[in-house]
Amino acid sequence: MTGPTSAGNCERFAGILLHPTSLPGRYGIGDLGDELTAFLDWAASAGMKIWQVLPLNPTGFGNSPYGCLSSFAGNPLLISPQRLLHEGLLPYHVIENVPSFPDDHVDFDAVAAFKDNLLRVSFAHFEATAHDDLRRALADFVAADAQQGWLDDWTLFMALKQRLGDAKWSGWEPSLARRAPEAMALARNELADEIRFQQYVQWLFFRQWRAVRDAARSRGILIMGDVPIYVAEDSADVWAARELFQLDENGAPAIVAGVPPDYFSATGQRWGNPLYRWDLMREDGYRWWIERIRANLRLADVIRLDHFRGFSAYWEIPATEPTAIHGRWVPGPGLELFKAIGTALGGIPLVAEDLGFITQEVHDLRRTIGVPGMKILQFGFSEIDSPHLPHRYDPATVAYTGTHDNDTARGWFASAPAPERYYAQTYFGSDGTAIEWPMIRAVYTSVAQTAIVPVQDILGLGSEARMNRPGNSKDNWSWRYPAGALTSGAAETLRSLAEVSGRL
Repeated sequence: MTGPTSAGNCERFAGILLHPTSLPGRYGIGDLGDELTAFLDWAASAGMKIWQVLPLNPTGFGNSPYGCLSSFAGNPLLISPQRLLHEGLLPYHVIENVPSFPDDHVDFDAVAAFKDNLLRVSFAHFEATAHDDLRRALADFVAADAQQGWLDDWTLFMALKQRLGDAKWSGWEPSLARRAPEAMALARNELADEIRFQQYVQWLFFRQWRAVRDAARSRGILIMGDVPIYVAEDSADVWAARELFQLDENGAPAIVAGVPPDYFSATGQRWGNPLYRWDLMREDGYRWWIERIRANLRLADVIRLDHFRGFSAYWEIPATEPTAIHGRWVPGPGLELFKAIGTALGGIPLVAEDLGFITQEVHDLRRTIGVPGMKILQFGFSEIDSPHLPHRYDPATVAYTGTHDNDTARGWFASAPAPERYYAQTYFGSDGTAIEWPMIRAVYTSVAQTAIVPVQDILGLGSEARMNRPGNSKDNWSWRYPAGALTSGAAETLRSLAEVSGRL
């Protein structure tokens, strides 16, 4: 099956945006178990060829998948207890008294405590009872080439965090923060049991995710992953390669990432991530970025590059500034980075998130490397003849009704200024009732090669189902949909729409 970024490919695609945490289930958070398989069955019946997820790495502060503790490790919260039971990796008594979790959102603190205990019980059960085949599988995973660039650093990083009360690495004793060889060797020896546990957790995640990829592939569904341009300050990435980031002598960033004031925020977004030393990355041929893309190709068939414009030029903010207003544009690595990735990995199945303040240089970079950009239908009604309206699309486009950063279609329409609602009603020939369906129909019938709809719009939900509010640090990323919400009727409607618009 060809992909939506294949050169010269004329195939049209329909897809759905859903992060696994939003799936239903009894364990407090969506995971990689039977509910995900049921979702893939539904998506296939609806004529979907793309399933888009958010980053799948372990989340840190604020539970944001865009501020992860590692760019390479998998998120332990996604590991399915059900799958562990089926494989004999968890004793049944552990799930006899599962806590009562909310159905409509993730209580991350409660879920993290529950999952950590469950995984530790699983590990003890494995150590005591696992047969030789499983023990060899774990040993092979740890020794595999794919893990050599990150697993040792990640497992020690997490073992140290466990011992030091989750303190930021920059606050550890200097010998550990600076990775002095003697201190590292001593820590590895003292924390050997915890390190092995962390290896086991990563083996479980990648074992279960491989089964998910196989299930998607067997249903003709490609997975679109997501790579944030930046990494979190308190991450194994920065701790293990601090020389690649613009940090002071104490390991704190002097300048941080963000974007200037835009559609989402009048004061911009001060993300706070450390910025790269692109000059040093250039010296070794951008090896760190090549390995990051290689690792994400293990997770997905296509990769969405978040904040693509930052590769052309990025917004640099002094760390002392409370907002993103007082920053400046600084040139990024540009085409040179993508040439290095292409030389190392061959064809690059990418999608560029080219939203926000986009210059001609950004458009030129995207077109030169030959990847599609994005258009958001919700943005199309803030001006007449907007480039975000379907009649303006280039075929090399991934078109959305909205993304995880937007309100739902119904929520957007309810709160939009009166002129925007009027333009939308005029454009769709609609009175605004169930506005999500005219919007879905518009992206499906557009010339865009790929049309993707968030699951919230398929369900016709309002602002209560919003996934993220950019600029807000609370109450994001937690939304879940109830069991049975995705009906056969909705699948039939979408399949018919995919058929008549050439996306089936």
